[in-house]
Amino acid sequence: MRLRTGDEATVIELAAGLRDGDRDSLEEIYRRWSSLVHTVALRQLGAHHEAEDVTQLVFISAWRSRHTLTPTEHALPAWLIGITRHRIADRLGERAREAHKVASVAARDLGPAGADVVAPADDSGAVVDRLVLAQTIEDLGDPRRTILRLAFHEDLTHEQIVSRTGLPLGTVKSHLRRGLTQLRRTLEEVRHEFA
Repeated sequence: MRLRTGDEATVIELAAGLRDGDRDSLEEIYRRWSSLVHTVALRQLGAHHEAEDVTQLVFISAWRSRHTLTPTEHALPAWLIGITRHRIADRLGERAREAHKVASVAARDLGPAGADVVAPADDSGAVVDRLVLAQTIEDLGDPRRTILRLAFHEDLTHEQIVSRTGLPLGTVKSHLRRGLTQLRRTLEEVRHEFA
């Protein structure tokens, strides 16, 4: 399908063009709806770079699954938002898995008593990890240090940390996510150094 020149193609024409594999239609769809997709992703994820990644993935997914689109006037924007929601859920799932991995390492290596936990003599890597994590948490400064300690040493939920600290939920989640990212990055750097 060739897009009409002089006037804008209708939503139905764009949807039909996309379904039929027309790259010009995809380009026009991107021009018209990418800012909407980006805005939805940014509101849910709170990070511009992640929203940009999700926006790109949405239009790649739209191209790959174009055969599932039924060309009607309202189907195309709703279909794109549906794909967006799936991509956001995927990204949030990745975040949760990453946080769980780092939390597991922190909880295992630090234990409830922090650096006082003694690892078996043959596990020198765990000793280094434990010491690095303890020092990194100590160097974080407040409120991030307190939030991480409440989450892992006292096993508090986000809501309980909010009650304890008086900080907004978004701030608690942000400090926790950034703190875990910093712990993971520091561990990776140390492990690479000793590899």
